[in-house]
Amino acid sequence: MNIDSKYETFDLEYINYKTEELLNLANNRYKITIQVANRAKRRKYEDIEIIDDPTNKPIVQAIIEMVDEITEPEILQD
Repeated sequence: MNIDSKYETFDLEYINYKTEELLNLANNRYKITIQVANRAKRRKYEDIEIIDDPTNKPIVQAIIEMVDEITEPEILQD
């Protein structure tokens, strides 16, 4: 599989940034880790056809969703 290294690096940096952001926002790192894991597990079983794209992995999607829910609660009110 041929992946552009610049694209992959950007994705990894973004994922790392979002993960650190989530951990910094959390009061309890253990609890937030369990919540992310449970959400990713649910997503894995809901979506059978998971693509090999690193940004589409259940754990990555769970982290990004949780950061967005915490930092932008007005999104959920719509």
